[in-house]
Amino acid sequence: MRILIAEDDCTTRATLTGMLKKNGHEVVEAVNGVEAWQSLRQTDAPALAIIDWIMPEMDGLEVLRRVRGIQTDRPTYIIMLTIKGEKADIITGLDAGADDYLPKPFDHGELSARVEVGRRLIEMQAKLLDARNALAHEATHDPLTGILNRRAILDHLHKELSRARRHGGLIGVGMCDIDHFKQVNDTHGHQAGDEVLCGLSHILRESVREYDYLGRMGGEEFLVITPMKAGTEPLFVFERLCRQVSENPITTRSGVLSVTLSIGVACATAQSTVDELLAAADAALYRAKNEGRNRVCLADGRITG
Repeated sequence: MRILIAEDDCTTRATLTGMLKKNGHEVVEAVNGVEAWQSLRQTDAPALAIIDWIMPEMDGLEVLRRVRGIQTDRPTYIIMLTIKGEKADIITGLDAGADDYLPKPFDHGELSARVEVGRRLIEMQAKLLDARNALAHEATHDPLTGILNRRAILDHLHKELSRARRHGGLIGVGMCDIDHFKQVNDTHGHQAGDEVLCGLSHILRESVREYDYLGRMGGEEFLVITPMKAGTEPLFVFERLCRQVSENPITTRSGVLSVTLSIGVACATAQSTVDELLAAADAALYRAKNEGRNRVCLADGRITG
């Protein structure tokens, strides 16, 4: 574990460094409060810090207050090291955000034990955060393909429309459907069908731009949301997706399968609603299917409500 030692007394700092390194920790040193603050404000700040209360340029209490002012999911565990032994001083340090304190002169065994407590709490916090992130991902992503699920992609569509109302701009929405997907399942089995869905999702994920959104609406239907600048040709973006899919066969356990997409595109402005957009994109998709599949059709006009 990386540990910051902020201590202006070189003897005490050397003692702490030697003890912590002996216990297998990586040590970062700071000789004053300013150096400590600079280290702890970084995105890769040490997980634990031992900070002396009285230091030049910036005292430990001010460092502590500044660090606690930073919003982060993984806050540094801070042990205050101080000669201030009055109960009021201890309460002041804990109120400012210290996780623990140790009076000088400190006992080496006690300090090691307090560092170990900090390590366990840091580890527990990391596990809880990972679990929370996993649950958030599970709630917003399709379990088969790993892309956004229906609820999440529609949430993004609502947000993009709200952004368009505030700042202007256009939004392209593409409803994508795999051509003859039922035949894939009937001929090669549902396992191959799942592999086609995953392979197609990978192709689309690699093909959309970094500011586009991709989600699975259900079955073999996908939705792509693409913010556009004025003058942008909406068909260009979706024709490229259609071409990428047709030019990249998907490997399954049943062999290499070629698939194509039909895409219906609707363009929105600030006055559009989600329901209007989806209905227009669906109608355009239906037309793409009727006109021979493996193509992109644009809804008639912009959907303005």
